[in-house]
Amino acid sequence: MNHSQGKLTLWMLAFCLMLTIGISPALAKAQASPTDASSAAAKPAAPANPSATSTAQAAPASSGNTAAPKTTTKAAAGKASSQEIAAAKASGKVWVNTDSGVYHKSGRWYGKTKSGKFMTESEAKAAGYKEAQK
Repeated sequence: MNHSQGKLTLWMLAFCLMLTIGISPALAKAQASPTDASSAAAKPAAPANPSATSTAQAAPASSGNTAAPKTTTKAAAGKASSQEIAAAKASGKVWVNTDSGVYHKSGRWYGKTKSGKFMTESEAKAAGYKEAQK
């Protein structure tokens, strides 16, 4: 490997490292689910027995029940996860873009807009949302 190829490789490695360091906070923030924050705020009061506390807190974490049903609506906080999208499609829900007032039955924007929520088509129509033009 000649000198210029070595320099190029070093610069590419440095660039990739800087890119990784730069976007890692954004990726960590995107992976944090909104249900984690709501469950932390809704913790039950601590019992008088300290050993019961560690058992009660360890049980939900070790249960691994990721197939629990999600709520019927998603807060206007952001995009839906792929699991939420699949569950909503299976139950026949539409994605309502709360900013534009349009709902999507499927397609490119289903569960992908910055702010929105899932609801039934009849709920969306009753709330005044319009169907997206295809």
